[in-house]
Amino acid sequence: MTVKQLSMPELADACGQLGITNVGLWREPVQTYGLEATAKLVRDAGLTVTTLCRGGFFTAIDAAERAAALDDNRRAVDEAATLGTDTLVLVSGGLPAGSKDLHGARERIADALSVLGPYAEERGVKLAIEPLHPMYASDRCVVSTLKQALDLAERFPAHQVGVTVDTYHIWWDDDAPAQIARAGAAGRIHTFQLADWTTPLPEGVLNGRGQIGDGAIDMREWQNYVEAAGYTGAIEVELFNDDLWARDGREVLAETAARFVEHVVR
Repeated sequence: MTVKQLSMPELADACGQLGITNVGLWREPVQTYGLEATAKLVRDAGLTVTTLCRGGFFTAIDAAERAAALDDNRRAVDEAATLGTDTLVLVSGGLPAGSKDLHGARERIADALSVLGPYAEERGVKLAIEPLHPMYASDRCVVSTLKQALDLAERFPAHQVGVTVDTYHIWWDDDAPAQIARAGAAGRIHTFQLADWTTPLPEGVLNGRGQIGDGAIDMREWQNYVEAAGYTGAIEVELFNDDLWARDGREVLAETAARFVEHVVR
């Protein structure tokens, strides 16, 4: 998503030129290029798919809508398995129209996980609940903190349900380092993502994730927390940014790799 202006073949080629061997994929561009075609492309390019994003949106009240969401998430699990990744990232969903019941919405997430967790396990896929910054609670994700995500995840086995640690969404939370340690002790850190916090936020706030090093977040500090918690998996950079998307994608990818080395690699 950081370089969504690149086609799937262009992405694979650019990764090869830069020596990047891991890539996190989003469902929409995969579906555009074709699931089987993407799976073959990444295999032939020597790329490992670290995660697939995204499943989720479990909070609907209407029974038919909830059933449709589960069906879509089963498809997402199947897509992850086909792509060879063991992790599906979940954005849980916001408040349904007209509702103000955060607790009820979170309970519906748990209901969905009770069905989806065993289905994913059978296919070798783990679910990673991603808490989003509280500014998204009404429309996108009622899970706003790592504690809330872990409270949900811990109702299920760790090999079924864990969490996504994303600096953009949790950097403001003084409790987050302790929750990272909690997640690590239970083997529930299923992926770690980086994006910086820059202001002012754009209209609509969705596409405001800053390039690494451009904002307020100490990336190495958060890497230290996750590393101390025992996480040894891939580190993803996930940037939603209209200015980056308007630039040449290969240039952005090269810049992002360089920023990762500068601000993360010790």
